[in-house]
Amino acid sequence: MARKITTDWSRLFPRFTVWKPLRLMRRIGPVLQGITLDRSTSGEAYYPHAHVHALTRDFPVVSLTLTQRLTTAAGVAEGIPAQLHEERFEEAARRLETQSPLPLREAPTLEQIVHQYRRHAVDAQRGRLPIAEPELEDSVLVPAAAGEEALAVESLRLVSEVAAGWSKLEAPRGWDSTTNWLDWLASRMRDVEGLAATVEEQVLKHGLAEVRAA
Repeated sequence: MARKITTDWSRLFPRFTVWKPLRLMRRIGPVLQGITLDRSTSGEAYYPHAHVHALTRDFPVVSLTLTQRLTTAAGVAEGIPAQLHEERFEEAARRLETQSPLPLREAPTLEQIVHQYRRHAVDAQRGRLPIAEPELEDSVLVPAAAGEEALAVESLRLVSEVAAGWSKLEAPRGWDSTTNWLDWLASRMRDVEGLAATVEEQVLKHGLAEVRAA
């Protein structure tokens, strides 16, 4: 059944590669855009999501960053029962495409992806604790790795503005101070060769060489 579900969704989104059962991927420079058909615990239904993953960080799995689950009109995640797949998957795919902040039929631009990273991170800020640091980092390092220096610098400026609102007593996870984190991010942004090497390492690590480039 997983094979049929994957094949049917692949037919609707032919610009994506079938990466694994229930996972479709395509590559946009240093970013993956995916459609994941997440199986329920019982295995009797699946939950479609659209998402991205930045290849500019060493990460053990392909993540569901900026994930957009298929939802009902009430905003509740909606599963597709496996036994109703045939009659419901096309309509579900149309609604996921409408709900996704990034286009699925046509490939999004790198600028669209970066703007969604920024939007998510800014919207996540509540109070004075560091929030959404991975998306803030991705908004800088993804365009830097793609050679979009102006876009990366613009993102770094936004990150600095966001970080200025954090408490002096708190720092991003794994860092002893926000200043050191910002200095690292600026340095990493300028290391285009190092970013490119990380991207290629991640492609090999996750078996992404056959994933279609947009």
